[in-house]
Amino acid sequence: MPRIPRITNQQILEAARQVFLQQGFGASILEIAQHAGISEASIFKRFSTKEELFFAAMGIPEKPLWMNELESLCGKGDLKENLINICLRIMEFYHEVLPRIIMLRSRGNAIAELGGKEPRPMLDVKVLTAFLEREINQDRLRPCDPQTVAHILVGSVMNYVFLEQMSSQATMPTAELAIGTYLNSRDSATGISVFVLSLVDIVWQGIALSQD
Repeated sequence: MPRIPRITNQQILEAARQVFLQQGFGASILEIAQHAGISEASIFKRFSTKEELFFAAMGIPEKPLWMNELESLCGKGDLKENLINICLRIMEFYHEVLPRIIMLRSRGNAIAELGGKEPRPMLDVKVLTAFLEREINQDRLRPCDPQTVAHILVGSVMNYVFLEQMSSQATMPTAELAIGTYLNSRDSATGISVFVLSLVDIVWQGIALSQD
């Protein structure tokens, strides 16, 4: 009977990701093995080279959770609240994956490992564009260019995360308070990223239906 592995591939990848993000590609397999609590040989039985392990560990989820939520939000609820919620989820996603994207770029991997046939940010813009287009078709937004709006939202959130991670300042909490609390009282929004709230406020003025 074959021996059951004491550690899963996913656990090895998680250990490798932590070490690579701390030390870059120069981290040794020995350091990764020590972090995972296994031998170097155990890693090489599953990943033939350090490069293979690196790209597997730095992989970007093909379909992040925020995308799965879009179908249930389309045409339902308060659209401004939905956009705040979507932007917060996108921010959480980029907090997780942006260091990996930067690390992959440092190894000259420009497209293939960033989520398929096109770069990850452009895929996110495309998905959000489709969501906004459906909302326009349902007369929940005024006629506008949904791709431009999606570029503004995704690009602004991604740039915010990038600048935040490049800064030595502590990160701002993003989603510790119910979104509805903000909509009822701006003063109560201490647990939500003020940046996201301000961003959606500004964009909303240009895309909301006229109140006449």
